[in-house]
Amino acid sequence: YIYYAHLERAHLERAHLERAHLERAHLERAHLEGAHLAGANLAGANLAGANLEGANLEGANLEGANLADAHLERANLKRAHLAGAHLEGAHLEGANLADTHLEGACYNESTIFLDEFDPNAHGMKRV
Repeated sequence: YIYYAHLERAHLERAHLERAHLERAHLERAHLEGAHLAGANLAGANLAGANLEGANLEGANLEGANLADAHLERANLKRAHLAGAHLEGAHLEGANLADTHLEGACYNESTIFLDEFDPNAHGMKRV
């Protein structure tokens, strides 16, 4: 359990953090490219500006997490819980959003989704 950890700008590329407890962790601008975070608990974590390109977040809990301006290109978010998360300005090109829980997650005109993805159909809020 690593509650409230301060890991801003940390280099955790390809780290194995499956099922890690990182609730409310500070991971602003962290380098998590290709990280293995399947089943991790990142509820309320601050991942603003973090690089999660190609990360595996399958089944992860990201409820209420701040992912503003995060890079999630090609990330696996299958069955992840992002209810109430902040995705303003996030890059989600090529991300796997199959069965992802996005109810109440916030996005804005700078958030980049796959062309065929409809945020409103998934209960997201434009801010």
